[in-house]
Amino acid sequence: MLLKDFYSVIQSTKEEGKIITQIRINKDHVLYKGHFPDRPVTPGVVLMHLFKEEMERQTGRKLQFSKASNVKFMAVVDPNVDDVLILELETEENFNALNLKGIAKHNGCVALKINASYN
Repeated sequence: MLLKDFYSVIQSTKEEGKIITQIRINKDHVLYKGHFPDRPVTPGVVLMHLFKEEMERQTGRKLQFSKASNVKFMAVVDPNVDDVLILELETEENFNALNLKGIAKHNGCVALKINASYN
């Protein structure tokens, strides 16, 4: 885990080729003291990294980020509004790469859409 104690997994299920994982964000994490003290916002790079960590957890493999496309940040993730984040992941193996289509939902709306590859 890149950020110690940043989140915990509530539950994870596999449905129709998708992995759906609910996590609880630690709204008291030190990250939010600097980003930002009066209005905490989860950094986009951290949201992107959550997908990598979840894929490592699911596959039992250490992965390295290779590339991303169609990265769309669509809503702010404020842990004081709703500290539960839902990650939806669809993956496929292609030679040495693990390709991911991911959606992060927060407080009933899409916060991030991403297509990424990992080695």
